[in-house]
Amino acid sequence: MRSDNWRRAFRVELRAEAIGLAFRGWPVLPGTYPVAGHWAGRDGVEDTGPVPVHADWRDRIGTKADQVATWWTGQPYSLLLATGHGLDAIEVGDDLGRRAARALRAVGLPVPIIATPEHRWYFLTRTEHGLTPELAANPDITLHGDGAWITLPPSPYQHGVVHWRVKPEVCGWQIPSTDLVQDAILDAVHDTPTRHLVATAGD
Repeated sequence: MRSDNWRRAFRVELRAEAIGLAFRGWPVLPGTYPVAGHWAGRDGVEDTGPVPVHADWRDRIGTKADQVATWWTGQPYSLLLATGHGLDAIEVGDDLGRRAARALRAVGLPVPIIATPEHRWYFLTRTEHGLTPELAANPDITLHGDGAWITLPPSPYQHGVVHWRVKPEVCGWQIPSTDLVQDAILDAVHDTPTRHLVATAGD
């Protein structure tokens, strides 16, 4: 069982990260957190992963950093990003994620990437449009847009911690277009290097 000291330290780290991201305009929210085999923080909600602790979470999108800071004063809430408000995320399995990240590195275009202990990767993109038909038909690929959320580092899971595979600082806090990321994932699906990416980067 995690100790009270561990929870306190983790809450401080999560709060600091939430404040920093909110200052940058990221729509962050507090989410439920793992305790003894279940997710705590929101009464009456049973789930297998983090969900917003506030029922009116949609109305809280865009809350300023000073108010965001108060959300993490009591519990080590997960750190969630509300997608569809300037930032989206494309979720893939870890094998496909590694191949897509490799394709992006090959052409010198790193993008912010998150990995979870559940072997899922999230590629952050600007909010623009949906998945291409081919990617949308792939059961290993999900677009998180309006009305959804993803979990940000350093949120805890039952068996590990969400972490950055590529930190936003590496990309100068620049969020890529969805076309760039989708082309990389498409190349990874077909295992063909950089044919889409060079054209996209030159647009």
